[in-house]
Amino acid sequence: MQGAVARSPFPPIASFAFLSDCHTGALVAPDGAIGWLCPPRFDAPSVFATILDRQAGYFRFGPFDVNAPSARAYEPGTNVLVTTWKTPTGWAEVRDALTIVRRSAPDTTTPHTRAPADDDAAHCLVRTVTCLDGHVEMEMLCEPVFDYGRVAADWEANDEHEATASGGGMSLRLRSDLSLGVQGGHVRARHTLHAGDQAFCSLSWADDLAGPSTFEEAAAELDSTTRYWRDWLGDATIPDHPWREALERSALTIKGLTYMPTGATVAALTTSLPETPGGERNWDYRYNWIRDSSFTVQALHYLDLDWEADEFVEFLSGLEANDDGSLQIMYGIDGRRDLTETTLDHLTGYQGARPVRTGNGAFAQRQNDLYGAVLDAILMHAQHSQRVPRSLWPLVRSQADCATAAWREPDQGIWEARGAPQHYVSSKIMCWVALDRASKLGIVVGDAESAARWRGVADEIAADILAEGVSERGVLRQHYGTDALDASALLAAIYGFLEPDDERLRATVLAIADELSEDGFALRYRTEETDDGLSGREGTFLICSFWLVSALTIIGEGARARALMEKLLRVVSPLGLLAEELDTTTGQHLGNFPQAFSHLALIEAARRIIMIEKLLEFV
Repeated sequence: MQGAVARSPFPPIASFAFLSDCHTGALVAPDGAIGWLCPPRFDAPSVFATILDRQAGYFRFGPFDVNAPSARAYEPGTNVLVTTWKTPTGWAEVRDALTIVRRSAPDTTTPHTRAPADDDAAHCLVRTVTCLDGHVEMEMLCEPVFDYGRVAADWEANDEHEATASGGGMSLRLRSDLSLGVQGGHVRARHTLHAGDQAFCSLSWADDLAGPSTFEEAAAELDSTTRYWRDWLGDATIPDHPWREALERSALTIKGLTYMPTGATVAALTTSLPETPGGERNWDYRYNWIRDSSFTVQALHYLDLDWEADEFVEFLSGLEANDDGSLQIMYGIDGRRDLTETTLDHLTGYQGARPVRTGNGAFAQRQNDLYGAVLDAILMHAQHSQRVPRSLWPLVRSQADCATAAWREPDQGIWEARGAPQHYVSSKIMCWVALDRASKLGIVVGDAESAARWRGVADEIAADILAEGVSERGVLRQHYGTDALDASALLAAIYGFLEPDDERLRATVLAIADELSEDGFALRYRTEETDDGLSGREGTFLICSFWLVSALTIIGEGARARALMEKLLRVVSPLGLLAEELDTTTGQHLGNFPQAFSHLALIEAARRIIMIEKLLEFV
């Protein structure tokens, strides 16, 4: 039809559901196809990647010739997905999960370096269907393409209900009570279910390729996974508040992005989902960013998830430092340091956004903010646990000494700009945080001499920031020598660099709210004012908008903070998930998905508002 716009073959980023077994994760498109899965761990090569290329692996389990479900929801308190389908002839319900079961033997697929829990990943994707009414013709199509879509599967049929796919150095085993047909690089099954009929399929990548072989076993693994997530969430303390659902989903998402064997948290599940539609701002986020550490520990302790907080701090304490004692800005989920960036030029990218990257070259950048993130996390953890573990004190000293040596030097800043190094104000603020927290930790352990020395450096940094980092109108700059705004200046409020009643803090927060926003949502910075080494614009950053909520609360703008919080909660995905950015002109989510930092900042912003509301109840 003339003038009609063709529908993109790529579903909107926010339309995907997120599954996790705390070793890897999957994205499920609305049509029931797995759009992303990297077994056996988050940073492994993909076997299903239609979110990055429509030919890079496909696995659908749903009604034949029906692509739009009637409803999709998580089983409450879980990462188990339930999809309800209405077809011309009946109704069906599909349950999907990366299953978690009670283990009787150690996990050999992705071995633990920390104490293993009683429940652990089965290393299996399990999908069941129940025909609720009428009759429904179900279709299963499994076509893995190994190594990021480079290696077609070599299938071998074991029997009518089991087949094994091999390629790229790994194997997958598909089982189903439907009759399987192997056809070249894919396996297909079709069967008509009548009311009350049930069926299943499972895909295993465990070392022994174990997995359920009957519907009853598949349903039992799904039930076990439901129990796991509900028991885990039951240990959390979620405020009785209208935002409870958002807090629960954020907690489940952060846990789902945690690599259970080491305690590390990936920044996001995916790589190369674009920050700019069709652009080059595409990064691999399947690694642990050290700057996330203080927000992670804050959120986990706020929700009384102390075991996870302890595991994360243990991960930090075991990381290998650089020659000067500093930590890298990011590490692999197993603690590895080399995250060399390469491009996957054979992939089209999401809606043509290229290049598709694996690895992240920013791992070698100098970013002086990370010292403050580490030491703030350790101080929070120490205050909560009432001790500073012996293993952490060398890390405190090394990071404080590194911050002392580095704070006068330019760096790439919190946003990992690929332009020239600058004296970023937020980096200097976080160096102040490092020395401030180190001084307080020194007092806790009885090292008064170090505490006094570190306090002196903190005071020196503060004086330099206030002399060079504040514009003539009293607003914190992006970096020395410019009056450009940057949302990272909101960290001055969140980390307590300036007091809530300081006019410079108030002027900064309001300037960002009024001048660095689109439709009320905050930008990181204006790309036309900042040399970040890249072309194109980007969407509003959700973490910055949540930071703005926190900062507005801190300076006493409670009504404005709550209004922005409500606005942000209205743009979460239909399943309660957040990407990195929001395109305010289209309402589409942009960037990798789901994004841990966005959910961490949501929890922090909600915590501050709820705390103020509770205080007002007693006034």
